[in-house]
Amino acid sequence: MQLGIRLHDIKKAPLAERLAIAHEQGFSCGHLALSKVVSEYPVDDGALTPGYAMYLKRIFMENKLDVAVLGCYLNLANPNPESLAGITHRYMAHIRFASLLGAGVVGTETGAPNEAYQFEERSHSEEALAIFIRNLRPVVEYAQKMGVIVAIEPVYKHIVCSPKRARRVLDEIASPNLQIIFDPVNLLDICNYMDREAIIAEAIELLGEDIAMVHIKDFQVSDDKLISVAAGTGEMDYTQIIRFMKERKPYIHATLENTVPENAVAARTYIQGLWDECEVRNVE
Repeated sequence: MQLGIRLHDIKKAPLAERLAIAHEQGFSCGHLALSKVVSEYPVDDGALTPGYAMYLKRIFMENKLDVAVLGCYLNLANPNPESLAGITHRYMAHIRFASLLGAGVVGTETGAPNEAYQFEERSHSEEALAIFIRNLRPVVEYAQKMGVIVAIEPVYKHIVCSPKRARRVLDEIASPNLQIIFDPVNLLDICNYMDREAIIAEAIELLGEDIAMVHIKDFQVSDDKLISVAAGTGEMDYTQIIRFMKERKPYIHATLENTVPENAVAARTYIQGLWDECEVRNVE
């Protein structure tokens, strides 16, 4: 695997300095959310020029880092037509930018059927899923034209809340340019985390072929809630995940989440150690 980090989890600094830190800490790729890591330059749609993309590509290469994910985590189920139009335009700007930047995927979660982007019971309804698929379709069509992969990240509290719903989205849109970001912890909630091994197994079974990259974090239970934390500091058993990557996904990008500057290297070392110890079965 190629192990990386969310660049906004590195200490606050100009982007070039964050990249240098990521390289020094032993990472080989990064999750780039422009608005969270770039403060010295504008990052609005009109700012995302070819020259800007090529400059960023160059400084990533200088630090021996891939752009694993160009994040565009906006709500494609927003019911306000004007807001939705702006969101769709933002996705297309990111897709165009990614085509020049050389990003692995343009990544996104799957929203909620309200303007606040907050969970409500209707998020898990058939109506909400239909809205999301309808609004995602033109974004993926544009990605096909630009030769870019859009990857959706299933999250329990969002519309695509389970492996089964994610499989439905993939099958209904039926595009080779739509794939999956697999974040096992995001599929969990206080109501189902005790069944995490079965949920992870189902995700690998239903989505494995279409998993483009993996997010790695951990969780702790506090006050009847799951709290996301750095890998190795919670309750996760990564055996299934590591074996899946090692057997089926050579050189896959896997980025750490919810680290802080003080524990990022320890989390990387922990996951790398599990990888090195993992014995894989014969794979033809």
